[in-house]
Order: sequence, then C-alpha cells, then structure tokens
Amino acid sequence: CLVGSEMCIRDRSIIMAKTVNSAFNEFNKNIVNLDSDRTSIAISSRDWLFKQLNKLDSKEEQSFPFKYEDKHIKFGSFARKTKIRELDDIDIMFCLTADGATYSIDCGMYLIHTTNAGQRLKNLSDNDILNSKKVVNKLKSSLSEIEHYKSAELHRCGEATTLNLQSYEWNFDIVPCFYTDTNLYLIPDGAGDWKATDPRIDQDLVTTINQNYEGRALQLIRTLKYWNRHNSSYTMGSYLFEQFVINYIKTQSELSQWIDIDIVKFFNYLSIHIHDSVMDPKGIQGNLNKFTFDQRKLISDKASWAYKKSEEAYKCETQENNQEKAINKWREVYGSNFPKYE
Repeated sequence: CLVGSEMCIRDRSIIMAKTVNSAFNEFNKNIVNLDSDRTSIAISSRDWLFKQLNKLDSKEEQSFPFKYEDKHIKFGSFARKTKIRELDDIDIMFCLTADGATYSIDCGMYLIHTTNAGQRLKNLSDNDILNSKKVVNKLKSSLSEIEHYKSAELHRCGEATTLNLQSYEWNFDIVPCFYTDTNLYLIPDGAGDWKATDPRIDQDLVTTINQNYEGRALQLIRTLKYWNRHNSSYTMGSYLFEQFVINYIKTQSELSQWIDIDIVKFFNYLSIHIHDSVMDPKGIQGNLNKFTFDQRKLISDKASWAYKKSEEAYKCETQENNQEKAINKWREVYGSNFPKYE
C-alpha cells in the first residue's frame, strides 16, 4: 500500500397479470432484474478476467506495474446487486503495488511520488510524479495480451479502461488503483492526478440496509431505478438515484411486503427531497446533488406526477377493488413494458 509522506428479451408485450402484486412480480422478474443465468455467467467471466489481469505483470516485455492481488475490488451496481437490465458493463478496481512509491495531498489533490519506486512505475511518471493517464493507457495497451480480447478503449471519464471481450455482450470497466495506509483507494481523476475513494463503504451500506429491512431494499432500489431510467423527465445518474432511495428507506421503520406501497411513498419523498443535499456516504465527495434549481424542479414535477398516478392506482386496488384499473394506472407510471391486465 501507499504510505503518506443481455441477451434478447422475450416479447414483453405478452406479460399479463391478474393483480397489482403479481404484475410487479412479473415486471421485476422479466423486465427489471438481471437474468439469473446471464448473471451467473457474468460473475464467472469477471473472476476469469481477474486471473488474466493478474498475469500481466509476469510478462517482462510489457513492464506492467506489479499487482496487489489482495486489494482488488468488485464494485459498482452489479457488485451491489442494484443493477437493472440490460447487463452492459461490469466494474472492477485492479490494485497495483506501491513498489516504493509514496503519496501526498495538495489542496485535496493526491500526488503519487515515484522517486524511490521501481522502474515500472517510474516509466509512467513525469518528474517522479506518477501520471494516472499514463497508467490507464498502459493498462489499455496491455489488455491486448488477454485471451478472447476484442478491443479496449479509454472510458469516457478517463478514469478507467473499457475492455470488450469476444464472448460477452457486456464490457468491463477496469479502474487501476492503489491502496493507502489510511485504508482509502487512489484512482485516476481523468486529468493525470489521483483522487480518493472507497467503494467498500457503498457495498456495506447497501448490504446493511437490505438486511435491516428484511431483504426488501434491493428490489425496491431496482424497481425504482427502472422508473428513473425509462420514465423520468430528467434521468439521474444511477449512483445518485440509489442514494435517494437509500435515504428514503432510512426514513421508514420498515418496508412493506407490497412493493407498490413504498413506491408510492418514494415518489412523494423524491418530489420534496430532490431539492436537498445528498451527502456522499463515503464522506469524500461532499454533496452529490449537483442539479440546478431548474433541473430539480423538473424532477420534482415528474415525481409529483408519478406520486399522483401511483396513489390513484393504490386507491383503485384497495378502495375500489379494481385490479384492472389499478394495473392500467401503473402502466401509465412505468410504461408499456409493465404487464397488462389478464
């Protein structure tokens, strides 16, 4: 460590249901949640990739930085089990050994010093300062050594390399990183320097929340994420939206066994709290809610509309005992992929 100095989906139009509860069950199974068979294959492919990456530093001609195998991390929504269809990317952090390097912090920016480091890190440095762009590019160029390689390119944010393999429909976003003596990870910031993170905190938060709420949190997060992606007037980033759902869950003493009840409540919560700060649970990034006032108003208006429609659906189901009408109301909220009444 550093020391400070899917596949094709069945015809969705045929999904039918007799009750709101069965409609949500079918919707989550066939539309929202990742296909279990593909998920199993994806997990195996991720494990296989780690093994291939671990071999890169043994190829002397590559001069690839030495790995720190015990500190690799599986992160992102796939690792947290909050990802929804389609499975398009899998995130991993590939940890490198400091090899004599140290780090310092300058105005919140992390610098990795390679004055006393091995030659493999020196080769990627400018004036004994490790250049994160060069590290990412070194990773990118080295990936061609991996079996079943199709292509690799820099991720849009410059923090990772996106690997395409011939055998799978998903990509792998590979983030090179270093582990520090403060238990944080340093990852590329996209500009040549480094920034701190610790995705283990996100993982532990989601796992704990799900356990504390009788295993109902994960499905609620995923079902609401579908609405955010497909039916929101201003789609939020997946991570920020996930924090909104988690913050809502924390306001509840329990989650209902009927998922539609908490969906109704969440829409009301979001319409109000989209105007609030959302603090990074890792305590690193500060307020995650960077939306402007106008953007927040658009999201609030859409959430208010969804709250009104979903509340109507709930009343149709519970007061009028009209499952068909209730399901049709939910189709207004969730779109045509939501089951039809049978």
